[in-house]
Formats: sequence, structure tokens, C-alpha cells
Amino acid sequence: MNIQQLLDLTITNNASDLHLSVDFPPSLRINGELLPIPGTEPVSGEQIEVLVDPLLSPDQKKIFLETLELDFSFEFQKKGRFRVNIYKQRGNTAAALRLIPYLIPPVEELGLPQALNKIPDLKQGFILVAGPTGHGKSTTLASFINRINQSRAAHIITIEDPIEYVYPAGKSLIDQREMYRDTKSWNNALRAALREDPDVVLIGEMRDLETISSALTIAETGHLVFATLHTNSAAQSIDRIVDVFPQNQQPQIKLQLAATLEAIISLRLIPTIEPGRVLGSEILFATPAVRNVIREGKTYLIDNLIETSAEMGMQILERSLTSLVKDGKISEETALRFALRPELLSKLLR
Repeated sequence: MNIQQLLDLTITNNASDLHLSVDFPPSLRINGELLPIPGTEPVSGEQIEVLVDPLLSPDQKKIFLETLELDFSFEFQKKGRFRVNIYKQRGNTAAALRLIPYLIPPVEELGLPQALNKIPDLKQGFILVAGPTGHGKSTTLASFINRINQSRAAHIITIEDPIEYVYPAGKSLIDQREMYRDTKSWNNALRAALREDPDVVLIGEMRDLETISSALTIAETGHLVFATLHTNSAAQSIDRIVDVFPQNQQPQIKLQLAATLEAIISLRLIPTIEPGRVLGSEILFATPAVRNVIREGKTYLIDNLIETSAEMGMQILERSLTSLVKDGKISEETALRFALRPELLSKLLR
């Protein structure tokens, strides 16, 4: 098979990822499970290089030779986009290709609580979408951004590594900046964003102290900022943001975060009883009580605040898992596997 055939198979099988690794057959991740493509044989490093070569520009080939790893994205025959990471392992080339659907799903079709439908209507503040890799963060952010794009005239700047979803024509002006193609560094792009008259800024990933500090500053100056973080829960997300800073800066960061945060949405894509996956979520809104807890550094109280604020649209992950079990979408065993607080889930399922 050539790379075009493999990409077609990824799309027709509704797979999330295509993996190419030496001594293994090409494999697809379908509904969270990694499966070899039927009828294919293990591939060599040379075969993988032949497969990925048509995807790379001369500049990208040069970067890969120098750095031994490369992130990029491309559009495939107007059927979808792929986000690609090419890397070396045991001296051989390997690749992971993530399918980005061509159409951006509406917010209402993501399976998120209705309370989140108001997020795109916000004019300023900090929205954090958290969760492991491959659990719906990019799709959720794209849905929020596209709702803004379709509903009001705003200047939206995205900073991504690489660009994933491409937005259709709407009411907004959208500038999508890709790392190393449109800017040399996250810090430069974020610093420049404030001079580019944005209304909305999307930061593909908050990676370090500098990107987190810039995100908070942009939100603090009256803009709407969306960002992602690889954390498991709302409380852990707050701790991660604060703990990345030196101790002497943490009081100021707590004040900034408490002042700017609007919501933390922590996501899990969970295998369903019928073949497929469904979205589970933990939702935190920045109420006065939540802001006070952040300022005082008492994040151990966050879970309890979420549990006692259901009427405000908040929910802890285990509540979401319980609903999915009771609706017959996922099994109890699967729910327990994804729970962060198994004892609480067991209690809720009784």
C-alpha cells in the first residue's frame, strides 16, 4: 500500500490515528483500540521512509534530518486533515498520523453538558480545556472557536503546533499561525498577539512558564483566551499552572488566575458498549467561591465545590461517568477504569 491508500483506510474506518512503526504492520486506532490493518505485513524503516516522503517538503526533510522529529499537518483530498509526528526509534523512522475531520462539529453535538453552550458567548476571560492526548481537546476548542466565527465579527488568532482544524468563512477574521512556519517561537507569537488587535486567542498548548504567563496576561488585558493543558482534573490543572512558577511568583499567579479564569473543562473519550466512544467531562466554573479558593491556594477544596455546585452547571468526572452508565452507554467496568475517584464512583452507582 502507498500512503494515499493508508490515509483513505484511516478515513473510511473512522480511525483516530494511523501508526507506522518498524517491524509492525501499519495500524489504526479505532474507538481507542490499536489494530493492525488486515492484509498488511510488518514494514521496515526504509519502507516507512518511502511512505512518508511524499508528505514532506524539502524544508521539512531538512528539519527532520537535523532534529530527528517533526510536527506538521496537511490536507488530504478535501476528505480531512492529518496532524503528523515523524520521529526516530531504534535508529528507524516512525510516524503517528492523527486524523482531523474536515468538518468541525457544532458544540451541541459534542456530548458536553448544556451549561457549556454559553462559553463562546463570553467576551473575555480564560478557558482551559484539559485531558490526556487524543481525548477531544482540539475538537472541543475548534467547536467553540467556530461558534464564535459563525456568530460575531471578532478577530481570532490561533497559535498552533501544527495547525489542526481550518475554519470555514464566517463573520470573524481568523489568523492561524503555525509554529516554525509562521513564527519562530511560542513566546514571540504570544508577545506579538497583543499587538495584533485580537478579540480571541487560542493557544494550542500551554507548555511552560512562559506560555502560561503569556496566556494569563492576554486574558488579564480583556481578551478571551482558550488553551489546553495535559492534566487529569480541574484541581490538578490549577495546581499545574501555579506550580510551574517559582515560589516567590506563585501568590501573584494565584491572583491572576483567580481574576481571569472562567472555566476548566476536563475531557475523556470513553469506549461505549456499542462500538464507539462517548465524551465524559468534568466542569468547573469560576464562581466567587472558586476564585477565593484559588487565591488562597486551597485547591484541595475544588472537588467538593464542584460536587456542591451542580445547579450552576458544574460536574465532577464521576458524575458524568455515572450518567453514562445509567444511560446504558458505557459499562461499570469501563467507568471504574476511567474514574479518578473510584470510591466516589462506586458510591454514586449504588
